[in-house]
Amino acid sequence: MIKKVAVIGSGIMGQGIAQVFIRNELDTLLIDINDQILENARKNISDGKFGLARLVEKGTISEIQKAEYMKNLKISTNYGMLSDRHFVIEAVPEIMSLKLKVMESIEKNIPDESIIASNTSGIMISEIGMNIKNKSRLIGMHWFNPAPVMKLIEVVKTRFTSDNTVNTVLEMARSMGKEPVVVKDYPGFFTTNFVHSWLVESLRLYEKGIASKEDIDKMVKLGFGFPMGPFELMDTIGLDTVKEIGDYLYSETGDEKKLPPPMLKEMVYAGYKGSKKVKMNSNGGWYDL
Repeated sequence: MIKKVAVIGSGIMGQGIAQVFIRNELDTLLIDINDQILENARKNISDGKFGLARLVEKGTISEIQKAEYMKNLKISTNYGMLSDRHFVIEAVPEIMSLKLKVMESIEKNIPDESIIASNTSGIMISEIGMNIKNKSRLIGMHWFNPAPVMKLIEVVKTRFTSDNTVNTVLEMARSMGKEPVVVKDYPGFFTTNFVHSWLVESLRLYEKGIASKEDIDKMVKLGFGFPMGPFELMDTIGLDTVKEIGDYLYSETGDEKKLPPPMLKEMVYAGYKGSKKVKMNSNGGWYDL
């Protein structure tokens, strides 16, 4: 049974995943490159805009419960502290060289039977874990932002991931109130391919003059119940990020439908990358990077 876990990387996703772990009474270790980054992460998990303080304000938990949850969190810059962890997930930026380095450090320090997971939105788990010796314990665990709120976890099984590893991760996810779905290892998995295709097609239809950006956003929200329209979403996550995703998917699959449309390239090259604001709907059920 998984009782001791670790999260590598204390950015937005790492903080969110760690918060879910500590609220489910898991002994949680959060690792990053320096103490200041980690102290800021601890503060955000406790009192940040999307931290435990928000739950106290809503009356979901008490101040006493919040304090008890925070006792489950340890922070460190030392990978040697992974020596007793049953499960470790990396949540560092989508930089391949960095992920490979982190994976190497994880494997060097954790017990032989422990699970190694990657929280990536689309890079193949097989590539991230190419240097892992025991690939049967390697798995993808794609969380959605904000991790404490979003129910879905896309669980990515590689060709070599053991059934025991998959079942253990599924059991852990469900025990934390999440809804895990297993997918095969493929560039972009399902969710990133789906969202990217939706965004790219919206751009192409706009380029053809089918409707304005504002009207496309309106139709998507009113007609399909999406919390944000495609242009609002692209503006929020960053046009540069959308382009990078398209470039990666095309380079890995050769599918020309994944290519960023000329308009997207033009705007990124001109320096417009979007607002990249954090947004939330009226009932607190939607956030995005």
